[in-house]
Order: sequence, then C-alpha cells, then structure tokens
Amino acid sequence: MGKFDGKKVVIIGDRDGIPGPAIEECMKTTGADVVFSSTECFV
Repeated sequence: MGKFDGKKVVIIGDRDGIPGPAIEECMKTTGADVVFSSTECFV
C-alpha cells in the first residue's frame, strides 16, 4: 500500500514549470484519485 492509495489529489501545475497533466500522469501511477488538474500562469 502506497502513500497516496485512495487519497484525493488536487493538482495545480505551472505553465513555465511542470504542467498539470504531466503531474497527473505521475500521480495516477501512485493510486491517487485526481479530482482536479489545471495548469496556471503565475506572473
């Protein structure tokens, strides 16, 4: 059983850093339930 099994996760990626969909794909492999994923521009 992993650290994120059954946990709900909110992902906010950065346009100039790591985008949300990339983080989402990584989190899916951990057993986490991604409830929201977005990529924002922080300036």
